[in-house]
Amino acid sequence: MDISIVNDLRSFVTVFFLILFLGIVAWAYSSRNRSAFEEAAGLALEGDEPADHKTSNGGTQ
Repeated sequence: MDISIVNDLRSFVTVFFLILFLGIVAWAYSSRNRSAFEEAAGLALEGDEPADHKTSNGGTQ
């Protein structure tokens, strides 16, 4: 395989992934997605009840 073809292919792949990366960054920081991301960020904290502190020291008081 000719070296210039390999270099052209490497250049194309590099530019493709750079554009893909910039597109993902733009999508992640888009103001349209902010509310969905904030809602998803709070899911881990919803529904958790406080732990029962009576048995936190091994059951002895």
